[in-house]
Amino acid sequence: MNRKTVVLPVLVGLLAPTLAACGSEEGGSADGEPIVVGTTDHFAVSKDAPAPFDPAAAYDVAAWSVMRNTFQTLLRLPRTGTSPEMDAASQCGFTDAQNEQYRCTVRKGLTFSNGNELDAKDVAFSLQRLQRINHKGGPAVLFSNLDRVEARGKREVVFHLKNPDATFPYKLTTPAAAIVDSQTYPADSLVRGSELTGSGPYALDHINAKSAVLTKNPHYNGDLEMNNNKIELRFFDTSRSMEKALKADKIDVMGRTISPDQVNRLEGARNKGIELVEQPGQEIRYLAFDTDDDTAGKKAVRQAMAQLVDRKEITRDAYDRSAEALYSLVPAGLTAHRNSFFSKYGEPSKKKAERILRRAGIHEPVELTLNYTTDHYGDATAKEFAALKKQLNDSGLFKVKTKGVEWSTFRPAATSGKYQVWGYGWYPDFPDADNFIAPFFEKDNFLGSPYTNRTIRDKIVPQTRRQTERTSTTEAFGRAQDIVAEDVPVLPLWQGKQYLAAGDDITGVEWALSSSSVLQLWELGRGQEG
Repeated sequence: MNRKTVVLPVLVGLLAPTLAACGSEEGGSADGEPIVVGTTDHFAVSKDAPAPFDPAAAYDVAAWSVMRNTFQTLLRLPRTGTSPEMDAASQCGFTDAQNEQYRCTVRKGLTFSNGNELDAKDVAFSLQRLQRINHKGGPAVLFSNLDRVEARGKREVVFHLKNPDATFPYKLTTPAAAIVDSQTYPADSLVRGSELTGSGPYALDHINAKSAVLTKNPHYNGDLEMNNNKIELRFFDTSRSMEKALKADKIDVMGRTISPDQVNRLEGARNKGIELVEQPGQEIRYLAFDTDDDTAGKKAVRQAMAQLVDRKEITRDAYDRSAEALYSLVPAGLTAHRNSFFSKYGEPSKKKAERILRRAGIHEPVELTLNYTTDHYGDATAKEFAALKKQLNDSGLFKVKTKGVEWSTFRPAATSGKYQVWGYGWYPDFPDADNFIAPFFEKDNFLGSPYTNRTIRDKIVPQTRRQTERTSTTEAFGRAQDIVAEDVPVLPLWQGKQYLAAGDDITGVEWALSSSSVLQLWELGRGQEG
């Protein structure tokens, strides 16, 4: 077993004005067979998810992994670093000093997988459609600041913003801005089911309960280098069964989710036919609070929890050090990260937590229920919440119960205010501190949280969005992190690492997962690179 630790630099730079070098016309595995990637993700059409791959509705990391490989966006995230680069556009940029008008030139020769031409009207249609449908729990919130978009001829698209927003180019890299065919997609309703039509490197050949097959899109005219012709995503109910399939050579790559005990097992094994790749990641895990609740709504209760929680113990015992303690919503690795919770609370302390509660007039053990999902974030989630329960109850200051439910029930309940405290994860839409602050605290935040802080919402977020040079936002975002540590509307717990395991005949594994959890399937190949 070989373990390869990959350190991907986090860089901030200017948008590239022109295209990178053209990609390869060839690609594929040595024997013509698909590269089989295992995952514990599943895609099912349901009342809450009627259109798993429709850009106007899908807003989760699993669906976005498929969509980033099948749709194009005007801009995309780079192979390394954070600054957007050109994808379906040949040039993009702000046209005014206030960062309120953004203009892109659409590349010539782009075609959807059905053979229809892609031009500026499709780009404008896609964003207009996203806003018009405004699917509940969908990604339209990312473009709430977009006033209007217009197509000028076949090549030019102009975005008019309500307020300055230097993060707008980053938002154009997300599948929320995926370009759909205006001749195929309805303007005011979702495409229900699993069908999709995009212009990305792959086309979705078919999907069922067991697998999805992505084939090289013959109409793709982008600049990504394709290292395979076909990918099969095979769905597993458990990570253990996925590991078994990898060791039996039934799959080539083991993807989401690799559990902490598997990391150690795969790392310590002497099977030279498998390679484990570890990368830094920007996934974070945290507790969210209903700040209108009679108990969780008390600031002293939340502060006392922040004072008691031992993150290092959780990452050691529940995650076997495959995650790192996190003391802010903004993860380490991003420029604006600040350890605000550690600065305020330091090491866990029962004495300090008791003082916080007593000063607020709370003398009896605090009764709370902590809710978590049993089937979305991996098997270790139950261990994490057992550890949280023990830490809080052992202090004698809390009387906590935990309750686990399936994701299909958990997600709508959490966002509709049915829980006092619940555990959530966040995979960034784009690698900028704004995406770890604004979605949590804007008026229509994705948590459905009633918490309001005018300094963050009305000053810090608007101020930082005027700053094109993102390194200059450090102090303002630092202030936002300090406010969160003081009020504790959310309690950050840990920051994840990312792992992929693959047969040693599979190349490009170290590039197949970006630091923003973007699955880059085109990087995978079979046999010797050449």
